[in-house]
Amino acid sequence: MIRRLLPHPVLSLVLALVWLGLVNRWAWGSLVFAVLVGVAVPLLTAPYWPGARGFRRPWRLPGYLALVLADIVKANVAVELIVLFKPRRALRPAWIAVPLDLRRPEAIAALAGTITLTPGTVSCDLSQDGRALLVHCLHAPDPDAVRDEIKTRYEARLKEIFE
Repeated sequence: MIRRLLPHPVLSLVLALVWLGLVNRWAWGSLVFAVLVGVAVPLLTAPYWPGARGFRRPWRLPGYLALVLADIVKANVAVELIVLFKPRRALRPAWIAVPLDLRRPEAIAALAGTITLTPGTVSCDLSQDGRALLVHCLHAPDPDAVRDEIKTRYEARLKEIFE
């Protein structure tokens, strides 16, 4: 019965907490509406999640999130220095095709989101067969090193978490 009411309990909790954070004040009405959103959205979207599985190693997720947050801070500083001090002619933007070992759509979406959240990089396209991600880098003097860093720093960790 509970599984039918809450097909994705973690999503329900996250939605409720995000709603309370967006409201930014405590009221019983806000809490009730947050619970309604947390229950309704997963119920309405459940048919579009066929065969969705959870995390294989969820305890590794906090470490991954901490790594991503630290990388976002470092990348912000790096992009700031590039914008302020690097001459335009010295920039080496690059398109990089990152071959993927990930197969689950959720893991690929998490990787693409991680890349896009990190300043200076944006994931632009996924190959039709889902085996490569196209990434644009603001400054990549060595595109192979950027590709290898994405694979070892993010993809390997996401593979442990999801697959």
